[in-house]
Order: sequence, then structure tokens, then C-alpha cells
Amino acid sequence: MELFSNTFQSLENALNYSNTKQKVISQNIANSDTPNYKAKDVSKKQSFQAELESSIQSYRTDERHLSFKSEGGESSSIVTQRNVQYNNNGNSVDIDKEMTDLAANQIYYNAVSDRLSGKFKSLETVIRGGK
Repeated sequence: MELFSNTFQSLENALNYSNTKQKVISQNIANSDTPNYKAKDVSKKQSFQAELESSIQSYRTDERHLSFKSEGGESSSIVTQRNVQYNNNGNSVDIDKEMTDLAANQIYYNAVSDRLSGKFKSLETVIRGGK
């Protein structure tokens, strides 16, 4: 059943991305004093690629045209930042950056959840006959 042409699926993917990002940021903050801990981040490129694949139908008329499809099936991946050190104990967590990312992710989550709520309200309005 396709409601609003993949809008719900796109919003669900955005919420899943935000959830994964929240977990990674929380892990980084929790391990900010752990010796030799390397900070992690969520790859946006793979998440964006998965969103393109799920919402855009592309047809190539020539084999030289680019394809939207990729080989990876994972919607987002967690990447460890290597060769970076902010503290003397080998830790690479920058607490100021993590707190900034946490606030930005919260704003992103709120925006997506508000949009999802709006979609459900318009669906409810349609079901009630515009009343």
C-alpha cells in the first residue's frame, strides 16, 4: 500500500537515521574519558543513497547514463574516525562537537516527527471527509 507516494517510507528512514545518530553520539559522550577510544559517526552518504534508491525510479536510456542504484544494501553505517587524537590518552572525542551534533540531531528529529505528524493529520482529515 503506497500512501502519499513513499513519503511515509522516506520519513521512517529519516527517523531511523536520527535514531542511529543519537545512539552514536551518546556512545561518544559516554566514552569521552575512555583511554584510546575513537569517536564514531554515522555515514550520511549511504543513508542518502538508500533514500534515493527507495524513492526515485530511474530508467536509463543509454548504458553511459549514471544509475541511482548502488551495491550496498545498508541504510546507514557507523564509521570510526581513525588517526585523530584530541586528548593525551589517545581519545578522539571532542565533547563540544558531540554536544553540537546532539543539538542538531534533536532539531532534525523534531522536524521529521512534526512532518510525519502532519502527514497523519492530513490522512485523518481525508478519512473523516474533510471535517
